[in-house]
Amino acid sequence: MSIQFSEATNNSGIVEQTRSLMRVDATQYPTWKIVNSANHWMDFVTGYAIGADKRFQFDSTNHTKLPIGTTDLTADQSDYSFLTDEQGNNIITLTRIDLLMETGGDYVQLKPIDQADIPVALNEFESGTGIPRYYDKIADNIVRLYPTPATSVTAGLKFYFQRAPSYFVATDTTKTPGVSPLLHRGFVVASAYDGALTLGLPNLQGLAAERALEVEKVETYFTNRNNDEKRKMTYKEIQFQ
Repeated sequence: MSIQFSEATNNSGIVEQTRSLMRVDATQYPTWKIVNSANHWMDFVTGYAIGADKRFQFDSTNHTKLPIGTTDLTADQSDYSFLTDEQGNNIITLTRIDLLMETGGDYVQLKPIDQADIPVALNEFESGTGIPRYYDKIADNIVRLYPTPATSVTAGLKFYFQRAPSYFVATDTTKTPGVSPLLHRGFVVASAYDGALTLGLPNLQGLAAERALEVEKVETYFTNRNNDEKRKMTYKEIQFQ
């Protein structure tokens, strides 16, 4: 069932259900504390989804723009940073980078490499300038192109990414978590657990057990989500001493 952030008429929102589980009122546990807890749980769900699901890229359904961006390619500049999207959301990880060969032309995919894969000195690999073919992630969402671009191209790089979720604020009402409704109950339980821990409430142990079940639900959901893809049996490598 989809659960919106606040719904005072039937007390069915995350805020109201959290206080009900804690058995407190708005004075004892104000909304801003529930906002913090719900956003922390959103970070947990997002982090798990990104780590567990490599082929079906997770993105919050509350974002209004696709996780795709462009930036200009600059002659003689090899390093580019991709820290936020056009709406200011933090980019967590890059999933692909394409290169525009020339203005008005077609994009081609750049090949990701790592320094460990380069068998020569880094300053000798693809030295000089030319048309980039590779990119290396040299820091968090900072990449280096090989070779260094010889020309500048408007919107010359198209990058695909996974990003931070859309967070709650205290004035939200009808906004729901940007994940499957099957996981919405976890925002209530996690927020109630945080509140019980903060206030030293007697029902902390019961809420801890409920929270563990919600963690398990998240793990199960993202493990089994790609039902449209056939599962393949793989062999685990055995290391002999």
